[in-house]
Amino acid sequence: MLAFVLVTDLLAIALTVSCTVLIPVNGTDWLRFAALVVGVVAHLEAARGIERTREVSVEGSPYTNLNSLWMFAGLLVLPFPLVVALVVINYLHLCTRIWSGVIVYRKVFTVATMVLAGGAALAVLIACGLTGTPRVPTGFWSLLAVIAAAACWWLVNYALVVGAILLSNPELAARKALGEPADQIVVLAGLGLGLVVACLLISFPWVVPVVMLTIVALHREFLLPQFQRAARTDAKTGLASPTFWAQLVSAELTRARLTNSSVGLLMLDIDHFAEVNNTYGHLAGDAALEAVVRAVRHEVRHDDLVARWGGDELAVMMPGAHAEELLKAAERIRLRLAQTEVSAADATSGRVVEIKALTVSVGAAVYPESGTDVDGLVVAADGALLAAKAAGRNQVRLAMPGGPGIPISN
Repeated sequence: MLAFVLVTDLLAIALTVSCTVLIPVNGTDWLRFAALVVGVVAHLEAARGIERTREVSVEGSPYTNLNSLWMFAGLLVLPFPLVVALVVINYLHLCTRIWSGVIVYRKVFTVATMVLAGGAALAVLIACGLTGTPRVPTGFWSLLAVIAAAACWWLVNYALVVGAILLSNPELAARKALGEPADQIVVLAGLGLGLVVACLLISFPWVVPVVMLTIVALHREFLLPQFQRAARTDAKTGLASPTFWAQLVSAELTRARLTNSSVGLLMLDIDHFAEVNNTYGHLAGDAALEAVVRAVRHEVRHDDLVARWGGDELAVMMPGAHAEELLKAAERIRLRLAQTEVSAADATSGRVVEIKALTVSVGAAVYPESGTDVDGLVVAADGALLAAKAAGRNQVRLAMPGGPGIPISN
């Protein structure tokens, strides 16, 4: 990882020095540079509170923001040495005004990735014939060249950042290192806004302040999806949160009433889960919980919604499922887990142990037979779950109108 970071930094330095020596800068370039500096500083100050929150919340994933729009606009209207200066000013402002507890080598690496991404994009523009500034498109083919340069900028920067994340933490899941696809779409949208700003700066510079208001408004909404994901998702398992799950169940019940269809619910509880924690430690318990989550996800349909209902309890909503389909899914989960072995570290000895034959008790309920609203269905499924546990665990019970449940398997 250290070699990767150092090579990236050195390549960025070499590119900066060579371009500074070879590429001249004139007075008009400095005026455009000053306009972009004002834009990026004003943008960052307006979004300062958002960025402070976002940097912490995306730790371990690519940190994305809309600031790349100013860098890409600079690439289209400025000589490359001033593009590098704009990148440096951008991140110096972030470090001094927004970020706290800055890890210097990370930020230097981030600047280096932006410089190399800009250099790769510049190479694409030059290869397509856009050699001098400004490089704003004037026709269809020049627009394609700018789009190709934007894609190159994104790809190089993204690949370098993800590579550094994976090398610094090999145990990190690749899905986490790649980040959210929606965040990368925002980056691409930022590059598109950069093209708009560059065109306006060349042709209608007095319109840029109006566009600034739009950019700041978009940036303020940028944090909302992250808060929504945090509210909807259980941090440990990645499953839906109980509140979000209940909201979707309520919406699905409304649809079922209108279409005269059914909705199935499963409540699952890991048998003797406390013994796993007490015997091997909580990390082993987490590994067992992850195994149960994988089994449940594997055996339910793509459109079914799984939630972490409690510490070791999961809830599943299966739209359109009748009792027979619901019970088949529960039985598949139960049988899969009975054949599952989980490797985990024993907290006491440090040795790797095998946790065998995980079992679950399952309660099932179906709308409208078992209940007609969310609370009624949950109570019915939970009652069937308790009946399964009381009857000896490792079995499935279906909630019935006249009682807590009937035995399905053991």
